[in-house]
Amino acid sequence: MTPVRLGIRENLSQFALLVVVNAFVGAMVGMERTLLAPIAEQVFHLAAKSAVLSFIVVFGVTKAVTNYLAGRLSDRFGRKHVLIAGWLVAAPVPFLLMAAPTWNWVLFANALLGISQGLTWSTTVIMKIDLAGPSKRGLAMGLNEFAGYFAVAGSALATGFLAASYGLRPQPFYLGVVFVAGGLALSALAVRETAQHVAAESNLHGAPREPIPTQREVFWRTTLTDANLSSVTQAGFINNLNDGMAWGLFPLFFAAASMNLRQIGILAAIYPATWGVTQLFTGAWSDRIGRKWLIAAGMWVQAVGIVGVARASGFAGFATGAVLLGVGTAMVYPTLLAAIGDVAHPAWRASSVGVYRLWRDLGYAAGAVLAGIVADAFGLAAALWAVAGLTFASGLVVAFRMKETLAAGPGAALPAPTSPLGVAEEHALSDPASRRAKR
Repeated sequence: MTPVRLGIRENLSQFALLVVVNAFVGAMVGMERTLLAPIAEQVFHLAAKSAVLSFIVVFGVTKAVTNYLAGRLSDRFGRKHVLIAGWLVAAPVPFLLMAAPTWNWVLFANALLGISQGLTWSTTVIMKIDLAGPSKRGLAMGLNEFAGYFAVAGSALATGFLAASYGLRPQPFYLGVVFVAGGLALSALAVRETAQHVAAESNLHGAPREPIPTQREVFWRTTLTDANLSSVTQAGFINNLNDGMAWGLFPLFFAAASMNLRQIGILAAIYPATWGVTQLFTGAWSDRIGRKWLIAAGMWVQAVGIVGVARASGFAGFATGAVLLGVGTAMVYPTLLAAIGDVAHPAWRASSVGVYRLWRDLGYAAGAVLAGIVADAFGLAAALWAVAGLTFASGLVVAFRMKETLAAGPGAALPAPTSPLGVAEEHALSDPASRRAKR
């Protein structure tokens, strides 16, 4: 039997495969980024911004609830089975968006998309954490989120150009059929289960220093009582709150400034593209310099980017604000997941990731509701300013409440091997006598 090894390089083929799968996951969201807000106004004649943004509320709530369940489901039924189930749920989505006769059908499609994203994205995150082990966790999350959000950008750009050439429906959504087919085929035929890697890392840690917490205890730790986990959770919530605002309001804000569909498509792509590419560096950076101040600074850079968009009046100003928002988000997104991996023991890590992603993706719904209400009452620019203020305040919470997790988590007690560990070595390291001998 081949020893189970932890590390990105040691599991490169499976890790790379999961990166590609997550690109398909991100592309499914990207196909809506440019189009659904214009479809709401031009096809279904929705006037109120809160009504236009209702698709993001539905998406955010269903994705959040599914995220919460995904960790437990993957522990019970296996990561691969949950990943495949997520793709099966996504299969009807592009067809519904092509042919929806009423806005309620669009909302139903987004409910399915939210469930699918909760199962697929959450599972690819967990599987990459499983494979990478403790020493390269930030890099692993950076690569994961790079793939997902660079694909969001590419899909947003492609659908914008297709819409400019052929109309808002149905041609742009043909891409969604390709994304589902590709993601499902790779997940079913090539992805392998990672449960053995979880067991290997658990051996490295040894038994938890305390009894494994119940799901209720994990929920409250991650939500409120653990200063580090809850600081991470609120930052994730606010991060996706501003992303929900950007998803729904940016296309309308750009259109109000006389941007055409091609320009809106480019602008809608700049933010996730910057976010995706920059994560190639920020995830690994957090493994070197730590998590806390990268998260706090990232929230502040996001706030500056949103203000930049609110104050701009032309393409160059909008693009600059979108770049800053993307850079700030890249500083935060993989680092938050890495911080959870630092703190949570492998025995309950998937559950903690699920709780974090529950609150994080409820941020989509909160952002859409808040932005819609403020925009209807005070205008689009006021909504952007309100979200920018909340984002800046979230950075302050991290700065004053969170402690550095890179040196404080369970992974800190582990050796940082330069060569992969086999099963026999892992057992040796988990033995107290062996650890004393090595010291």
